[in-house]
Amino acid sequence: MFGLEALDLARIQFAFTISFHILFPAITIGLASYLAVLEGLWLKTRNDTYRDLYHFWSKIFAVNFGMGVVSGLVMAYQFGTNWSRFSDFAGAVTGPLLTYEVLTAFFLEAGFLGVMLFGWNKVGRGLHFFSTVMVAIGTLISTFWILASNSWMQTPQGFEIVNGQVIPTDWLAIVFNPSFPYRLLHMATAAFIATAFFVGSSAAWHLLRGRDNPAIRTMLSMAMWMALIVAPIQAVIGDFHGLNTLKHQPAKIAAIEGHWENHGDEATPLILFGWPDMKEERTKFALEIPYLGSLILTHSLDKQVPALKEFPPEDRPNSTIVFWSFRVMVGLGFLMIFTGLWSLWLRKRDSLYTSRPFLHLALWMGPSGLIAILAGWFTTEIGRQPWVVYGLMRTADASSNHSFLQMSITLIMFVVVYFALFGAGLGYMMRLVRKGPKFSEGTDTPDGGPGKKRTPARPLSAADDPGEGEHEDNTRLTKEI
Repeated sequence: MFGLEALDLARIQFAFTISFHILFPAITIGLASYLAVLEGLWLKTRNDTYRDLYHFWSKIFAVNFGMGVVSGLVMAYQFGTNWSRFSDFAGAVTGPLLTYEVLTAFFLEAGFLGVMLFGWNKVGRGLHFFSTVMVAIGTLISTFWILASNSWMQTPQGFEIVNGQVIPTDWLAIVFNPSFPYRLLHMATAAFIATAFFVGSSAAWHLLRGRDNPAIRTMLSMAMWMALIVAPIQAVIGDFHGLNTLKHQPAKIAAIEGHWENHGDEATPLILFGWPDMKEERTKFALEIPYLGSLILTHSLDKQVPALKEFPPEDRPNSTIVFWSFRVMVGLGFLMIFTGLWSLWLRKRDSLYTSRPFLHLALWMGPSGLIAILAGWFTTEIGRQPWVVYGLMRTADASSNHSFLQMSITLIMFVVVYFALFGAGLGYMMRLVRKGPKFSEGTDTPDGGPGKKRTPARPLSAADDPGEGEHEDNTRLTKEI
């Protein structure tokens, strides 16, 4: 069917499930730190705006966290069901790393999450703030171990192979493998940026609809400061990451650049756009800038970048895909930097909250961080092919012995269940965003008591049933963000 085999369906299934999953941890990482900052600012200034925002975003965080946990369990099971040969080959490394993630990060998050979500009026302010910080630290520790495992698959070291299995010999070398520091920083920073644009987009939506108050303005202001400062830093991290990839995975860089061959001693040009053709072994319709490829990738004007034809055809990644996924990521990155700079210009002109063209841009930039994360992961994972553990085990040798029919049925089931379950969850999150902060300023607790309206602490009770006209608003926001 469509020329696909069971292995192709196994890869598609893993790509589909992990693409859903990565969206939730990214927002969880960013929102956890955002909540810690909000509560810290409230404790320091006693400005009720920060407290109101904390209560508002903590409910969205709780829903997002739950969906991340559920989708993450599926990933762990797939290693045993669809990729059992990989688990047998490298399980002595990847198994402990994932176990460390559970024993440190997940237990830390789970231990303090209840206090963070439901302990606002039940524990002291210091203990509650400590709980929020611990949850934020837990999300970063989780990122540490997950990226250590994945980075080892990209640049493996600290092991020996005995009887066809990887045996760890140096755990420090395994964890701190050559690509790990760059990939950890790149992913953590991407999560912060994605969350910033999600928060900023939410604020822009409310401002465009005429809801202008200190809480909404603070949301937009903090998001745009994050974009202004962190987006350029991410570009620098990406440059260092690229240099590291060129050293350890040159075929991936060649595929990303759509660079097929070097000519004499000529410097490598940068192909801005084109269509890499794997069969014809050339990039069609290439728009090139001379010397720029060498300048960006080697920081010189005379060194050449390895070309795809220098590698056997069976060892080449699919340049057609990674060429464009990389450009989607980079293009969105430049647009994020532009958005941050525009926000600074408007801030100086005292029109950040009233410029409708900018607010529309901020609204449409809401999913940009998540799209960039997906594009980045497609680039790094497809660019690693045909290896599942780079240079050691091919993807074709890692899959379980399932039939095409079995993989077809499970893939269809995943698609149906994921769109139904997580589609409902994402829709509920958008409903929470649409309602906005509901707390009153100048009080220690949210509005409540007999006969008084309040927003409950329970995340699934936080959004009231929409009244007349609110269904239309909810649908519109879901489409726009």
